[in-house]
Amino acid sequence: MSKQLILLGDSIFDNGAYVAPGQDDVTTHLQRKIANTDWILDQRAVDGAVVASVLQQLSSKTVSTPCTFVMSAGGNDALGHVGEILNLTLADFHTIKEAFRSRYVKTLNAILSYEQRLIVCTIYNPKYPQPELQVLAEAGLSFFNDVITEEALRLQLPIIDLRAVCASTEAFANPIEPSEIGGDLITNTIISHLS
Repeated sequence: MSKQLILLGDSIFDNGAYVAPGQDDVTTHLQRKIANTDWILDQRAVDGAVVASVLQQLSSKTVSTPCTFVMSAGGNDALGHVGEILNLTLADFHTIKEAFRSRYVKTLNAILSYEQRLIVCTIYNPKYPQPELQVLAEAGLSFFNDVITEEALRLQLPIIDLRAVCASTEAFANPIEPSEIGGDLITNTIISHLS
């Protein structure tokens, strides 16, 4: 019996626009790696999506079971605050964090309502050439990654920590998008979580 591998989220999985011509994106990597297995790829992630967008991805067509969902979302939610980061207080960060938690939990619950396996990904740290921007990005993302890991642990969901997977500059096509090498690393990690 075939099993569906359903990718939900943003350009971490929908990175075709960012790899060089002739290079493999995440979808191509995965299709090749599962070609001789009983897995079938259902790539629903969309570049630019935020966590709330995943609900539309989920309902865009029928979910075939058995399946495993893999979700990588939250980076664009964080990017929405990048212009104001220097003016935010800790209380502001807490408000942003808890609003993100509300959206993230709603999305997790919608996926889990299918009673299928769900693997979640953290948001990786970008690779900005400017040290001060890198420090700000990592600090800001920590609030969002706290929510992702806390909620995944609460629900006993497997976690792929993309901060560890994409730790080198070679994993990036630009400061915030995965390269062909990054896509290879990400898909190897996804494959290692499939049963």
